[in-house]
Amino acid sequence: MFSKTCEYGIRATIFIASESFQNNRVGLKDIAKKIDSPEAFTAKILQILARNNIINSIKGVGGGFEIPKKNINQITLSQIVTALDGDTVFTGCGLGLHNCSEEHPCPVHEKFKSIRNELAFMLESTNLEELALGIKSGDTFLRY
Repeated sequence: MFSKTCEYGIRATIFIASESFQNNRVGLKDIAKKIDSPEAFTAKILQILARNNIINSIKGVGGGFEIPKKNINQITLSQIVTALDGDTVFTGCGLGLHNCSEEHPCPVHEKFKSIRNELAFMLESTNLEELALGIKSGDTFLRY
């Protein structure tokens, strides 16, 4: 459903948020290890997230990545997905056709439209705070 970039980006953001609740900044190596992603790939993802003001990147000694506590409950999964994968998950065709539309629907258009709407609702109504608190409490995990 999501690209590998987006999957890793969501995991990284949740991890950074859970650490930010504990007033910790985390480095690239720790993030890559925790989300089981190659470091170079993780670095590119983190750059995109920082450019989109989802995470903060602090350079120098004591630097790393963080999310201000006051912002954690304001960031939704929808923002992360859009930053990394664009809006195709919200607007794209279920079969990947470029010409699919209400006027010229593909064979799965109507069925996929309801799935896409439910997914959009879930992504827009899920914020980082609830996900990070699940990690912090041990109710959920990021690595299998």
